Amino acid sequence: MGKDLNTGITEDKVSRINSAGLINITLENLWKDCYNAMSSGRLNLWNIKLDAIWLVLGGDVKEDDVEIKTIDDMDLEIYDLGSLKPSASVGFKKSSNENSTKQYLLLKKKSLFLRRLQNKQGKGTAYQSDDDFDFD
Repeated sequence: MGKDLNTGITEDKVSRINSAGLINITLENLWKDCYNAMSSGRLNLWNIKLDAIWLVLGGDVKEDDVEIKTIDDMDLEIYDLGSLKPSASVGFKKSSNENSTKQYLLLKKKSLFLRRLQNKQGKGTAYQSDDDFDFD
């Protein structure tokens, strides 16, 4: 809280710049974790990190926006293929998930969707403002 020296009124003051910076740092750390999980084949961790990214980006999505249905449909498609863990124990026998390749491809699709949403919201690397002019 800060007190306005001219009026003496105490107001809550939140810096949008600080919040935006913290959001971008959070997103960058989550993306780094995603790439590490992806490269090590940890599909479950990769998906958990993507869900965390969705929670950050989804906060700026309205309830009736198409992005909510899209992410829900992607999740259902991934989960319908079984566990994201590399193998499941059945008694003394381990069986691998025969759908892991399909899940990997769906997680890549989910990653691209979230990266594009991040860029669309102006929190990513490919943001262009309507105020930007093309000087070519």
